[in-house]
Amino acid sequence: MNFQGVYNNSIDPKGRASIPAKFREELAASFSDDNLVVTQNKGGLVAYPQSDWQKIEAKVESMEPGQRKDDLYLALISPATACTFDKQGRIQLSQAHRDYAGLDSEIREIVVVGVSRKIMIWSKAKHAEIRAQAESRIEEDPQVLADLGF
Repeated sequence: MNFQGVYNNSIDPKGRASIPAKFREELAASFSDDNLVVTQNKGGLVAYPQSDWQKIEAKVESMEPGQRKDDLYLALISPATACTFDKQGRIQLSQAHRDYAGLDSEIREIVVVGVSRKIMIWSKAKHAEIRAQAESRIEEDPQVLADLGF
């Protein structure tokens, strides 16, 4: 399974985000349960197939008690919400997720990005900011592109 691509989509006033059909088809083909688990990360949202999310949770749970484990629970595990698709291929984003990602009632445009085994959801402005930062870091180390054959 491999989510790949950048899609400009929308979120409706009720907080339902449209997920690209290509991603939904990939979920259905690769998993018996096509639910997603959505959590917060880096000013946006990230969605994992439920079985992949369970593996992440198990890794965090197996960590020794301490600050790092507490931080992961607070920042990533606790905000996670299971989402199912409606008939139009949308998932319901919680108000807390929309607030975190800056998807208030005025923001209707989202960018949905496939990144291997996860789906990232950003406001259009945040996606442009994050992408510009990534491109800048790559420009600082052009050898990384050369090593990949670019």
